[in-house]
Amino acid sequence: MAAENHQIVGKANPMLGKRILSAAIFIPACLLVVIAGGWVFILTAVIILGLGSWEFWRMFKEAEYSPNATILIGGTVCLTLSKTLPGIDLTAIIFSCLILISMAFHTLAYERGTTTAGIDLCFTLGGLIYVGWLGSYIVALRFLPEGLYWIVLAILGVGISDIGAYLIGSMIGRHKISAKVSPSKSLEGYVGGILCASLFGYIFGTLVHPVSTHINADNGLLLTSIVSIFALLGDLGESMLKRQFNLKDSSNLIPGHGGILDRVDTWLWAGVISYYLITWLWIK
Repeated sequence: MAAENHQIVGKANPMLGKRILSAAIFIPACLLVVIAGGWVFILTAVIILGLGSWEFWRMFKEAEYSPNATILIGGTVCLTLSKTLPGIDLTAIIFSCLILISMAFHTLAYERGTTTAGIDLCFTLGGLIYVGWLGSYIVALRFLPEGLYWIVLAILGVGISDIGAYLIGSMIGRHKISAKVSPSKSLEGYVGGILCASLFGYIFGTLVHPVSTHINADNGLLLTSIVSIFALLGDLGESMLKRQFNLKDSSNLIPGHGGILDRVDTWLWAGVISYYLITWLWIK
């Protein structure tokens, strides 16, 4: 999980107390939902990703564009649910239908006088891909064999990477990693976050290996290392969207952390990267 300004270069963050309190509530709550599984997990995933797609729509709406909220939010919900059916994956056909529906709607909108209809179509489809399509892989992780362990390894791992990057970057961060998109992030924090995630992966893999067919210290270390290396791009990508519209946070739903997208930006990358690593390398 990532948030804007989480690796303050050479400074302490005055929001640290509020962030820690929110994280102390948010992370255990998510773990309980993941452990519960079933419809508790599915419903929570639908709500979180649905809110994320609403935030995506809101960013562009406030910039005076008009992506379709119904298609974007409803489509995200459908794409999320598409990964929950045993033995069948309807994601491709659902997304194909959403493309056709989106084009039909925005074509009619142009006919009725909406001058940004072509751009709005791209934003509607972009939100479906970014939040709905990528988000569905987080759900897919939970439904893999030993999915409880895999999703904890992937999602909690990237969360620990973010926490480690924030703390280490706050203490010793000096070299900016992205001067334009997110100037507060440091190279020292980034490397520290990777090391923290890797250590977590190794320890978690060691602990669950006696009761797991697939997970051990080696692939726990490898998975968390790869995910934490690339998940930064999810953080920077969402920051790029906010900077495009001069926004600090995607919303104010979570005190001290901003919005849902500010929390799940790295999860979206972690979900899809982890899913394919797991299914290509360890679950045949």
